[in-house]
Amino acid sequence: MQSNLVMFPIVEVVRPGTQVKETDSTDYEGAEQQFLLLLATEDLDDNLDRQAAIVSDFEQAVSRAIHGAYKHECQDELAHKFLQRILYRINRLNLFWFDDLRQYTNERSLYLSSCRNQIEAAWQKWELAQVDVAAIQKLDVRQALIDRADADLDPPLSAASRYIREEMSEAGYRQLLAIGSFDGLVEGSRLSRILGGAANEVQCTLVRVLLEEYGNGRLSRKHSTFFAQMLAEFGMNTTPEAYFDLVPWEVLACANHNFLMTERRRYYLRYSGGLTYFEVAGPAAYRNYLAAAQRLGLSNAAMGYWELHIREDERHGRWMLDDVALPLAQRYPDDAWELVLGYDQEKLMGDRAAEAVVRSTRQAESIN
Repeated sequence: MQSNLVMFPIVEVVRPGTQVKETDSTDYEGAEQQFLLLLATEDLDDNLDRQAAIVSDFEQAVSRAIHGAYKHECQDELAHKFLQRILYRINRLNLFWFDDLRQYTNERSLYLSSCRNQIEAAWQKWELAQVDVAAIQKLDVRQALIDRADADLDPPLSAASRYIREEMSEAGYRQLLAIGSFDGLVEGSRLSRILGGAANEVQCTLVRVLLEEYGNGRLSRKHSTFFAQMLAEFGMNTTPEAYFDLVPWEVLACANHNFLMTERRRYYLRYSGGLTYFEVAGPAAYRNYLAAAQRLGLSNAAMGYWELHIREDERHGRWMLDDVALPLAQRYPDDAWELVLGYDQEKLMGDRAAEAVVRSTRQAESIN
C-alpha cells in the first residue's frame, strides 16, 4: 500500500510490431470520469486500496494515452487531449478558485503528484524534441533575444491572421471568446506563483507586470473583468472554466507548461523567456481580434479587453526584454540559453494553440 503513494505504475512497454489497441473518445471520457472520482475521494492517498478497480482502469488509460500521444508514429489527438485535461485538473489545485474548500482535500496527494510527474516526463521529452536545443546553446543569447523580440513585435500577417481580420463571423468570434475565457478570466494567476524570494530589479519588474494584470488591486480594472464584460455582451457565461470542454488540447498544453515552469524554480529562466515572448507578441494577436470585432460592428464592451492589452502589453514587452530577460542573461551567463529555449517553446506552443483555435472557430461557423 505504501508504495502506491510514491510510485506511479510503470508504463507498459509496447514492442515494435505489437498491435496497439485503438482507443476511442468514450474510453478516455470514461477514464477521465474515473479520475474525477479519485480526485473527489476523501484522503485519497489513504484510500487507494478501496478504489483499486478505478485506479487500475485509469492507470491503463494513462499508459495507452502516453504511448498514443508521445511514442507512436501516428499521434492520437484524443490521447493528447485526455492527458492534458488530466494534467490540468491536477495543476489547477495550485490556484484558489473561491469554491468549496473540500475541493482541495487532495491538493498535496502523493498519488496525484506521481500521476502528474509520469505524464509530464513523457510530455516534456516530446516537447523538447520539437526544439533544436543544441543550436540554442550556441547562440549569442543577448542578440538572439533582441532579434526575436524585434521580429515578433509586428510580424507579417499569416493566413490565420487574415482569416480572423477579414473573414471570421460573429459565431467564430463567440467561439474565440469562449476558448479565450479559459485563460482570460484568471489571467496573471500563474505569474503570481514565482514572485517570492530575494528582492531585486527583476523581481520588482515582474511584480509591476502582475499588478497591472490585476488592475493595481482594483477589480474594476483587472484584465479579467474586461474579458468578462466581452462575454457578458453576448450573454455568455462569465464563470471561469465554464467553456472548459471547448478548449483544444494545444491550449491546455500552454497552461500546463506554465504551471510546470512556475512550479520548478530551476526553470525560472525558461519561464522568464517564455513570458517575454508572450508579452512581446501579445499586441500583434490582439490587433487581429480587435480588427475582427471592429469589422463585425461590435460594441466597445465586446472588444475592450483587446484594446487594453494592446496598450499595456506593448509596455510589458519592453519591460520583459530590457528589465527581465537581458539582465537575467547577464546574471546567469552559463545558463542564459535557457531564456531563449523558454522563448522559443512559448512561441512554438503558442502558434500551435492559435492554429487549433482557428480550426475550432471555423468548425463553429460551419455549424451555425
